[in-house]
Amino acid sequence: MKAIAAILIFLGVFWTQTFALESYLLPAPNNEYVTGSMTIDNKKNYADVHVRSGLYSSDTIFDYQHGYIATRLFSRHACFIMKINEASIPELQEIGRQAFERQTMKKIYSPKVMWVEYQPGNSMFGSIREWFLYGKPIEQLCKGLPLYKLSKIEPLNNSNACASAGIPSILGINICERLARNY
Repeated sequence: MKAIAAILIFLGVFWTQTFALESYLLPAPNNEYVTGSMTIDNKKNYADVHVRSGLYSSDTIFDYQHGYIATRLFSRHACFIMKINEASIPELQEIGRQAFERQTMKKIYSPKVMWVEYQPGNSMFGSIREWFLYGKPIEQLCKGLPLYKLSKIEPLNNSNACASAGIPSILGINICERLARNY
């Protein structure tokens, strides 16, 4: 009888982790006028994040199956994509754990911010080959919009040309336009 109970518990945990669709409401720190929600699909191995904050509203897909993050910034009418770097981006289970803590405790706040930049005027429109590489969720997010590739940079002193995206209070992504540099 104990063996059957142990097997049922194991299968229940395995089933939940494999097939669960988890949704979270993510309050912003300091009660800012930001609403964020995130849905994690463990079966398809991605997180879908929606942030509504006026000019800085965005949708972001963390697609761990294909290894890419794509952000659609509504104010810029464009999509931005980058390869997931495991050193900079938490694993899907870690994002889910932090989202659960943030939603239930409302006190957990991770100030982790990743800075990335894109080259203005250097966009592309996804073709069948790119959409196959990036995956269906990113195609649905970005199809028909200019697509810019992002590269990670060090934090900037002047962030006026940057837009915020990502997961509120868990992983912020500052998307910056590459400015002409005088070296």
